[in-house]
Amino acid sequence: MNKRTTEQASLYDHLEMMSTRELLENINKEDKKVPEAIEKVIPRIEEVVEKVVEQIAVHNGRLFYIGAGTSGRLGVLDASECPPTFGVSDNVIIGLIAGGDVALRKAVENAEDDESGAWKDLREYNISKNDVLIGIAASGTTPYVIGGIKDARANGLITACITNNENSPLSEAAEFPIEIVVGPEFVTGSTRMKSGTAQKLVLNMISTAVMIKLGRVKGNKMVDMQLSNKKLVSRGELMLMEELHISEHLAKTLLSEYKSVRKVLEIYKNNSRD
Repeated sequence: MNKRTTEQASLYDHLEMMSTRELLENINKEDKKVPEAIEKVIPRIEEVVEKVVEQIAVHNGRLFYIGAGTSGRLGVLDASECPPTFGVSDNVIIGLIAGGDVALRKAVENAEDDESGAWKDLREYNISKNDVLIGIAASGTTPYVIGGIKDARANGLITACITNNENSPLSEAAEFPIEIVVGPEFVTGSTRMKSGTAQKLVLNMISTAVMIKLGRVKGNKMVDMQLSNKKLVSRGELMLMEELHISEHLAKTLLSEYKSVRKVLEIYKNNSRD
């Protein structure tokens, strides 16, 4: 039986005999392969982004991620970062992990082997054909993810997946498979390394591109970000100073009053035209 790429032996051996510098340089050497692998699948990522934008903008749909272990954690991370970054509701991009939130910190035994588990979890969110589901699994063989994709597709949803093997059962199940083949891991089978890095980068690409296409960025600024701490308030003030060519004092005053970079920009510019 041919081993899947993610399970193939590392190109390096006797890791325990390497110096710290050798370990770090070799890990870095492998990591450099990740963006090259992603570049090859950008056309497919583009297709997925366009589908997600259409479902959200036209059909008031949502984007769901499902995964187990590292893959699940990365999906939850990406989803959880969108509200503070882009000011969207936490009901627009939703990440689910096999075993529930407790699995974010501690492995939940057998959770990923439940082929019907994902659809049960998704139904709690009243998932519908207006939504898009992306399954994430380095191996492409995780039952929780495959089952969720199959059930979603059977119910009329647009489905995609992010995996690190070619021609996996997950890719066969999804309508839009994104296969990022990064090669054997530095530590054999440790898909939290290159595979996880590839997944994180692609999730960043998808959610960021979707938010930009939905108008959540102006120029290159996060005008809808939540002003939840001093750093972000200061960033918002700087945005206003640069965009409107106003003093720091006025920027502080306007942002304190309106609590939103976008609102200040709209109101200030409208007043300027009057």
